[in-house]
Amino acid sequence: MSELEHRRAAFGERLRQLREAAGFPSGKRFADHCGWPQSKVSRIETGAQLASDADLTTWTEATGADESVASELRAELREIRLAAASWKRQLRHGNAARQVVAADLETQAQVIRVVETALVPGLLQTADYARHVFALNAEFMGTLADVEESVRARIARQQVLYDSSKEIEILVTEAALRSPVCPPDVMAGQLDRLATLLELSTFRLGIVPLDVCLPVIPLHGFWILDDQVLIETVNTEIIVTDPAEIDQYRRQADALWTVAAEGNEARALLARLPR
Repeated sequence: MSELEHRRAAFGERLRQLREAAGFPSGKRFADHCGWPQSKVSRIETGAQLASDADLTTWTEATGADESVASELRAELREIRLAAASWKRQLRHGNAARQVVAADLETQAQVIRVVETALVPGLLQTADYARHVFALNAEFMGTLADVEESVRARIARQQVLYDSSKEIEILVTEAALRSPVCPPDVMAGQLDRLATLLELSTFRLGIVPLDVCLPVIPLHGFWILDDQVLIETVNTEIIVTDPAEIDQYRRQADALWTVAAEGNEARALLARLPR
């Protein structure tokens, strides 16, 4: 059993102990009380399924757990998620599979809002730019360098940009465009690609200029997909599901859009960038 599997099993065992201490000797009685199928209780207690935030709230309320216990469990649940989402773990078999997961999330989402501060967002990358991104990541992480497979999967993801039934907004900073992760000729092709994408009417594309006074401080990039936020850090991916926290990211995106260049203004900005 891996360390992560052990932590999930130990977490489930703690929940089982809470259930029994609260007077629910069987998982079936507890499942009926919570309005869940019995199999869900069994999967959570054995670690086969990780509880969601809502599941944990239901569990602690149903068992009458003290707030200190509930807080401790919430913290442990976050830690388990971070361990599961670590790039070392996600990318141990390469990046192509991760691109397929991302494509599924984007296909299911009705609203996609992206803010990127360090590089061109994956949905806008050319194949050459993406090739350099994947090669750099694989070298830094020490993971399988399935570069060509990853590039093909990333380019396939971009079909979502042409789906007019979705609400898609992508915001990138000028700073990201002035800090290339690839040779000049590749970056020139990427900038030309962005200029072409500005012609599409199926999604909104903006660039935050370097010379504007920022209304908020964008500490990092993030992706809002309906009712969750994805944040990439150096070592892991953070998934935010708390409504109040998601609202903070929505407000930050809204604020950055107030100073973003769009349309002809964005084209002029791209034309000024070095090639």
